[in-house]
Amino acid sequence: MIPTGENNRDAMQTTHGNKLIRWGIIGCGDVTEVKSGPAYQQTEGFELIAVMRRDEEKARDYARRHGVPKVYTDAAELIADPEVDAVYIATPPDHHHMYALMTAAVGKPCCIEKPMAPTYGECVEICAAFEQKNLPLFVAYYRRTLPRFTKIKSWLEQELIGNVRHVSWQFSKPPSAQDLSGEYNWRTDSKIAAGGYFDDLASHGLDLLAFYLGDFSAVSGFSTNQQKLYSAADALTACWVHENGITGAGSWNFGSARNQDRVEILGSKGAIEFAVFDEVPIRLTTEAETIEITIEHPKPVQLPHVQAMRDSLLNNEKHPSLGKTAAHTAWVMDRILGRI
Repeated sequence: MIPTGENNRDAMQTTHGNKLIRWGIIGCGDVTEVKSGPAYQQTEGFELIAVMRRDEEKARDYARRHGVPKVYTDAAELIADPEVDAVYIATPPDHHHMYALMTAAVGKPCCIEKPMAPTYGECVEICAAFEQKNLPLFVAYYRRTLPRFTKIKSWLEQELIGNVRHVSWQFSKPPSAQDLSGEYNWRTDSKIAAGGYFDDLASHGLDLLAFYLGDFSAVSGFSTNQQKLYSAADALTACWVHENGITGAGSWNFGSARNQDRVEILGSKGAIEFAVFDEVPIRLTTEAETIEITIEHPKPVQLPHVQAMRDSLLNNEKHPSLGKTAAHTAWVMDRILGRI
């Protein structure tokens, strides 16, 4: 077992001659199949040695297909395994808080799938548990490390559109066949995700806007259930101000006639347009020209995020998506949902 506190990173560097960090995954559903699980296996310095799922047959099937040597049906046993150096929590969000606190208690670094937890209050408690032991805590808002979005970050840092004045994001999509069928979906169960698809999807974009434009200082929002297809909200709108005075507005609707995903950042000398999910070209418009660039996502898509965790844990480099930043995103979400 690696020790807690400030000696944690040193232990990972010295107890394994090849600087190897052995990971265990709690929850091995769809997101771990192609987006994240393979990234841990493809990152030099990381090894995926254990997976946990309550359904033993599915857990063993995942382990067999991905070449993972250890299988658990009890998360506590995986977390306590002395051969597991760090834990990745990839369950539905209603279990994140419990498993994160268990991981902090045994003194291991952790990465949590987004959203970090169902409520801002739970996020604060998770952060406090890891801060108390000086443990690394990451959250899988992986867009902060994707080349497509870091290119936009560089445009903003170079002030190619001058001073940023306003940002807007419109996102909408029709109901899915599953929505219309009434089949159960935890993503639209208000007990697990109060904002439904908003929790699952909008969190990515709002976190990205905080990354680009700085923390939000004031947020107001409205949410409702227009379709009555499930218990969570399906229509939301919000306006906000960032700490630096940049204003913002957004709307998210999950029962519209067509798909739309458009972000526009307006500056004093131009604009930047992009989509959070649709892989369309990013566009820079300045006083002199308009540029469109297509940057494809890497495969697996979380690879840059996971590699940045490796660089943080082993080389003390800064990672852009930490517990603190994810907790701020949770605060923004709860403000829009009217929960705080």
